[in-house]
Amino acid sequence: MAKRDYYEVLGINKTASSDEVKKAYRNLALKFHPDRVTPDKKKEAEERFKEISEAYEVLIDKEKRTGYDQYGPAGVENAFKQGGFQWQDFHHFDDLKDIFGGADVSDLLKQFGFGGGSFGGSSTSRRGGARRGSDLEYQFEIPFDEAAFGGEETITIPRYEVCEECRGTGAKAGSKKERCSECGGQGQVRTSNGFFNVVQTCQACGGEGVVIKTPCPSCSGRGRVKTKRNIKVKIPAGVDSGSRLRIHGEGEAGERGGPRGDLYILMHVKPHEIFERHEADIYCEVPISYVTAVLGGEIEVPTIEGKIMMKIPPGTQGGRQFRLRNKGIAHLHDYGRGDQIVKVQIDVPTDLNQEEKRALKEYSRSFADDRGPLAKTFVEKMKRIFR
Repeated sequence: MAKRDYYEVLGINKTASSDEVKKAYRNLALKFHPDRVTPDKKKEAEERFKEISEAYEVLIDKEKRTGYDQYGPAGVENAFKQGGFQWQDFHHFDDLKDIFGGADVSDLLKQFGFGGGSFGGSSTSRRGGARRGSDLEYQFEIPFDEAAFGGEETITIPRYEVCEECRGTGAKAGSKKERCSECGGQGQVRTSNGFFNVVQTCQACGGEGVVIKTPCPSCSGRGRVKTKRNIKVKIPAGVDSGSRLRIHGEGEAGERGGPRGDLYILMHVKPHEIFERHEADIYCEVPISYVTAVLGGEIEVPTIEGKIMMKIPPGTQGGRQFRLRNKGIAHLHDYGRGDQIVKVQIDVPTDLNQEEKRALKEYSRSFADDRGPLAKTFVEKMKRIFR
């Protein structure tokens, strides 16, 4: 079943400010807290609570909201680690604490499979030594047709991964980190300077409170190593050059247990041999013979889905444009597709033989030069100018 629009879920419009998003979420979170409904409605409340939390996670985050506004659900499909929203993807537990208070939110999180206080990262992962991994940007070129219809690509990126030998601890297998003797495991040292007490980050352990006596030989104590990673990327239909996709948690691994950064995919669309794109519409020029232009007929026209036959009415002038409805690019913000504009050009032959030249001369003797609509209009203008 298709998901409801996130703005509809929170009951706000697309121009809502961050404060309005927070207010809407607060009201709905209080309403659908599973412990604040009757037992027969608890399951429904849990599902509704998760739905509004997913909408809040996207709309309160500037990057996610931009992706959603541009591409709809496809714009945030890669933002969640498992392809769909899970509670592990929710990063605003502090907002929940503000709404419910510490004890209340702790009980709530336990219902969704989290230990008390573990939601959003443990205290050890937030200590001085833990650092979030860097974001990565990858420039990616895709074919014109894939930009039109969407698809899936596998890309290979170099990035830091958690060291398998030490599992990210930085300590050699069989050893462990030891409490820093300089700060006694506090991560800070206090010095006295006259009347003032100065607290500084411990230089020996970098504020982590522990030190590595025997570093891991594979990562030299860093807890991560440089490697290459294959990642599947879903391309939304209708992307264009300059479009940027965000894939949550696929950037560099964090140091000392820190969270991963994100991966940003910058799209470049290869030019097409026949088609030229203008937003959701595509344009192409098709040659027609002089006879077809005069008498009319059917011609074969290329589209991004294959060839079709198009009728040419009698008396068609060179440069005339025909519109093929719904034969263009998929709209990013709405249903349906753009159109294809076909511009016909009369193809004048340049390699006539003697017999063909004689036939044309004979034809010209019986056909006045001023019978065409363009010639008639031009003659009328001449008469007005030089009368």
